[in-house]
Amino acid sequence: MDTARTQSGSGHSSASGLWPSDGKVFDRTCTQCPRLAEFLTDSRSEFPEYYCAPVAPFGAAQARLVVIGLAPGLHGANATGRPFTGDHAGLLLYRTLHRFGFASRAESQSRHDGLQLIDCRITNAVKCVPPQNKPTPLEIKTCNRYLANELERLRRAKVLLALGSIAHQAALRALGLKPTEYKFAHGAEHPLPGGLMLLDSYHCSRYNTNTRRLTEQMFVDIFARARQLLQP
Repeated sequence: MDTARTQSGSGHSSASGLWPSDGKVFDRTCTQCPRLAEFLTDSRSEFPEYYCAPVAPFGAAQARLVVIGLAPGLHGANATGRPFTGDHAGLLLYRTLHRFGFASRAESQSRHDGLQLIDCRITNAVKCVPPQNKPTPLEIKTCNRYLANELERLRRAKVLLALGSIAHQAALRALGLKPTEYKFAHGAEHPLPGGLMLLDSYHCSRYNTNTRRLTEQMFVDIFARARQLLQP
């Protein structure tokens, strides 16, 4: 049994479904990555109406399905303050979540729109928007402690759905496992200690869907499998 998943700790989230800034799972004031902190400062000047801060995890405090993305998009979560909200990737993600009963509605428009996730949580490997959507290895490593603390508190988690190889590796590191022992591939399933299953998918980014590296049916099939894995 993985000790990180058997330690006690109460999960909690705000009325909006976003995790509060507790300094452990999420810290809205974090500036540990100088490049990301500078980019956020510049973004606040360029887009004063945007959220422009680290983005909190969103969803049920004790979800069985945990969707792990890469990082906030500049004009998506960085603008709205909620994961996968306001950008192309979120259109496919929330539509699919709703199709399989993990979301109360099919569109995520703002963090104040009343949408709720059902037995599902969305988080990111990196909480701050990176330039060109590309965090550095050091930034991913620095932010990993937040994901580790989050997964430690998700005692009912059963399926971790990694959107892309960076999310896949970040999840494994957060659990104290070696990414080299679990190869990323779309549709791959990796049984993990503590009864967890890591399920891999290509990221639902505009690039991947436009090039048809990831089709909507491929994405639907991944969530169909996640739903199947959650059956008693």
